[in-house]
Amino acid sequence: MEFKDYYQVLGVARTATPEEIKKAYRKLARKFHPDVSKEPEAEQRMQEINEAKAVLTDPEKRLAYDQLAQEYRSGQDFQPPPDWDAGFEHSGRGFEEADLGEFSDFFANLFGQGGRAGRGGRGYQMRGEDRHAKVFIDLADAFQGATRSITLQVPQIDAQGRVVSREHTLNVRIPKGIRAGQHIRLSGQGSPGMGGGPAGDLYLEIHFTPDSRYRVEGRDVYQTVPVTPWEAALGASIETSTPSGVVKLKVPAGSQTGRRLRLKGRGIPGPEPGDLYVELEVVLPPADTDKARELYETMAHELAFDPRQRKGG
Repeated sequence: MEFKDYYQVLGVARTATPEEIKKAYRKLARKFHPDVSKEPEAEQRMQEINEAKAVLTDPEKRLAYDQLAQEYRSGQDFQPPPDWDAGFEHSGRGFEEADLGEFSDFFANLFGQGGRAGRGGRGYQMRGEDRHAKVFIDLADAFQGATRSITLQVPQIDAQGRVVSREHTLNVRIPKGIRAGQHIRLSGQGSPGMGGGPAGDLYLEIHFTPDSRYRVEGRDVYQTVPVTPWEAALGASIETSTPSGVVKLKVPAGSQTGRRLRLKGRGIPGPEPGDLYVELEVVLPPADTDKARELYETMAHELAFDPRQRKGG
C-alpha cells in the first residue's frame, strides 16, 4: 500500500485553511467530475479528490493525518503503525463498509471502523457526542491498579481557520485486572451537550506500552528469564522480576533454552486470572579472561558432549 499525500492531491499547502481547501476542491471537482470531464482517468482522479477532502476538511482526521504525514512521502510503501493514532480524541463511529467502497485501501486502513482517528460523528443530538481515544498504560498498572495523568490531543479550529491541537489532561483510575482492548468510560468527559443537554462520555481504549520483557495474550503473560549454564544444568532457586513484583522460581535440573515454566494465576488478575509463562534462556558467561578460557577448555576436555550429534545432526 502506498502513502497518499492529500495536500498534494488538492494542490494546497499544509498550512491551508478550511476555506482554501474547499476552494481547491471545488476547482478540481469542476475539472474532473466524470459527468462533465473529458480528462483521462477522470473517475479515479475524482475519487482521490473526494478522499482528500474527506480527510482535510475534518479537524479530527486532519490533525491525526498531519502527525503521520511528517514521516512519509507520497507513493512511499506504507503500513500504518499500530499506535499511530494513540492519544487523539475523536467522536462517534467510523465509516461503514458501504461508505468505504468509494475510497482507497489507504483511507480504509486509517479511517474505517478499525481506524480510530477516522470516527466522525453524524447528526446533532441534545446529548453531547461520546468521544474516544486510544491510550497506552504500563503492564504493571493492570496488575496493581493505578491512577495516572493522561494527556490527549483534541483538534480545534483557531481564529485564523487553522487546525490546531489543544491538550486535554485527565486523572484516570486504571482498574486492577484491565485487559488490552477494554475501555474505561469517563462519564461527562465527551462533547458538550446542546441546548443544555448533558455532555457525552469519553471512552479510553486500553493498550499496553510495548515492553521487550513481556508478551501478553488475553490475561496470560509470557516472559523470558536468563539463567546461567550451571543453574540450568544443576537446577536452582532464583528470583526474577515480573509485572506483579519479584517472585522465586525453581529451575529444574537439566533445563534448556526454551523450556517453559507455568506460574498458575500469576498473569493479569481477574475473576479467572491468567497465568505467567516463564521461558528460560541459557546465557553463557564470556570467555574474556585467562581463567574463564581455562574453565571452558577444562569443560571441553572433561565433558563428552556434542550437541549436534545429540540432535542427530
